[in-house]
Amino acid sequence: MFDIHRVEIDWGGRKLSLETGHMARQADAAVFAQYGETSVLATVVAAKQPRPGIDFFPLTVNYQEKTYAAGKIPGGYFKREGRPTEKETLTSRLIDRPIRPLFIDGFKNETQVIITVLSHDMENDPDVLGMVAASAALTLSGVPFLGPIGAARVGYIEGEYVLNPMIDEMTETRLDLVVAGTQDAVMMVESEAQELNEDIMLGAVVFGQKHFQPVIQAIIKLAETAAKEPWDIQLPDKEKYLPKVREIAEAGLKEAFQIAEKKKRNDMVSEIKSKVMAGVEIPEGDSAEQVLLAGTFKSLEAHIMRSSVVKTGRRIDGRDLKTVRPIMSEVQILPRTHGSALFTRGETQALVVATLGTGEDEQYVDSLEGTKKERFMLHYNFPPYSVGETGRMGGAGRREIGHGKLAWRAVHPMMPAHDEFPYTIRVVSEITESNGSSSMATVCGTSLALMDAGVPLKSPVAGIAMGLIKEGEDFAVLSDILGDEDHLGDMDFKVAGTENGITSLQMDIKITGITEEIMKVALDQAKGGRLHILGEMAKSLTGARDDLGEHAPRIETITIPTDKIREVIGSGGSVIRSIVEESGAKVDINDDGVIKIAAAKKESIEAARRMILEITSEPEVGTVYKGKVVKIVDFGAFVNFFGAKDGLVHISQLNQGRPATVDEVVKEGQEVFVKLLGFDDRGKTRLSMKVVNQETGEELPRAEGEPEDTGGGGGGRPGGGRRDRDRRPPRRDRE
Repeated sequence: MFDIHRVEIDWGGRKLSLETGHMARQADAAVFAQYGETSVLATVVAAKQPRPGIDFFPLTVNYQEKTYAAGKIPGGYFKREGRPTEKETLTSRLIDRPIRPLFIDGFKNETQVIITVLSHDMENDPDVLGMVAASAALTLSGVPFLGPIGAARVGYIEGEYVLNPMIDEMTETRLDLVVAGTQDAVMMVESEAQELNEDIMLGAVVFGQKHFQPVIQAIIKLAETAAKEPWDIQLPDKEKYLPKVREIAEAGLKEAFQIAEKKKRNDMVSEIKSKVMAGVEIPEGDSAEQVLLAGTFKSLEAHIMRSSVVKTGRRIDGRDLKTVRPIMSEVQILPRTHGSALFTRGETQALVVATLGTGEDEQYVDSLEGTKKERFMLHYNFPPYSVGETGRMGGAGRREIGHGKLAWRAVHPMMPAHDEFPYTIRVVSEITESNGSSSMATVCGTSLALMDAGVPLKSPVAGIAMGLIKEGEDFAVLSDILGDEDHLGDMDFKVAGTENGITSLQMDIKITGITEEIMKVALDQAKGGRLHILGEMAKSLTGARDDLGEHAPRIETITIPTDKIREVIGSGGSVIRSIVEESGAKVDINDDGVIKIAAAKKESIEAARRMILEITSEPEVGTVYKGKVVKIVDFGAFVNFFGAKDGLVHISQLNQGRPATVDEVVKEGQEVFVKLLGFDDRGKTRLSMKVVNQETGEELPRAEGEPEDTGGGGGGRPGGGRRDRDRRPPRRDRE
């Protein structure tokens, strides 16, 4: 029934298995991959005919994690997987980026790659395995894919590179880097690092490329026995319209690419394109020919821009290869926010706002590995007006999620420890202008907004986007690329970090890869650009403000004995609710007895703190307390002075001269100062008012030689302690 083919290799001390022919046999190709006990299924299906009238490759990559893979049932009412999680979206992008450039140019058949996580051993992350399985399935499918690719995760522990570190090792590593590529070149890098230098980062990329070569060989070995026949693809003649397009457009495009301002340049290019589309005869209504003509114009546009940069070393806006556009950093832009910054670099601008919250604002992240709390969130928005266009406004797409996570990775290593700064932090980046890397503008703006909010970052973080133009053996690396240089170039290479080292590195390649030499040049050039940007940012802020903003919540942390937690919460949460209502503060209690009290006003924090300590602490003999008279009796007044604790002020302790009646001195509801004298032999509390100045709350000095007043006991008789009563049983027991 089954025609099963399988290859197995030892990879990083664990067995990697790739199998086809057993599952999903109606797909163009399917590969079941297993690493340790983590298993994924990757399938490929491509339409047999190209989609008409499109000028892009319609590739979709869907990575999905099934909760049964970890022996879990989904939460929520419906008990089934819903919309993709952030991890699934990011991994889909991670797999898409290295495979997309390897399809032959001109292939327009709709193609879908689906990677499903079937089993998770809690040791091996499925993302890299999913990339390997997708590469294998594409190689077997017969579609025009110029692979295979390999992929690997690289850690850096105690000065050594580690291949595919296990999940529990990720807490020890200073680097989390995923690299993918072919036998000859790197195609994609994604990473987060703890301020590592350029040599260590480059070494990690080279290490990963070297160690995924056995994976590529295993895929080739599997393909030798199981691959389908390559598709016979009929591609259009790309040179068909080139002479006529060049005749109409070449001179105008050369002039257009001397215009520095994006809008004017784009308007001129659009005008030239309209002349081309009108001036070249094509069959009426033939959408495929229209797409071919538009593609020819784009190719000429790219050639003119690229060749000019490589030959002259001058770019579209007149800059040389290394110069960063003018930068303006502004903070405290918005009056009511906790922290805000406006970062402008050329025609790219990000308005970034930081908000401080409490423990109840933490985000719960449910994954196959379990549920965790996230206390630092970064959200990126890219509205259509930022590029002068109209567009649909909706929820965050893959681009927004990916760019936000890149900026998050850049700043996350510099965030303070939770015990040092016990706040939940949310940052939102609104891209208000875009012509170049808005994700790197987000990194810079985030750093400034956090420092403006008083968040003690370990060091400020800046980011820069590098580009590449490669013509034959010649190449040019561009610092701080424009949108057109990104669109028409060969590489998007983003580096973020501090003055001490790199915190994040992301690379996407549009050609079949770049060499170690090019990466080294790009990293060294990016360092100079990053340090320049940090210097410009320092003109606004060099570090966190000494105090939080006026409207930011203050948080104070106290610790109580764990056996007192129930008393603070109360039955059904009644006690903690009353504390919150009376004080106006937010109160968050952990199972270990750590309590966080948050409020915008210090008075609210102090009130909540006092109420909690009154519940969890015991009053101290000899201490003066402020209380309220709750009941008057013939022999004294009962005063609520410490939380729920009441004590008796005997009539002899009301004032210096013994009053005839208690209500001559105090009334119910009156606030008074009392000193705790002690406890009688039955544990009753004895208080005194007469030894305390009722105006100031200060204890009055005793006259020399005067014996310490013990308060006469806590009894009901005027003049002294309670008489011992006949300890007979209650009346109902006397028979």
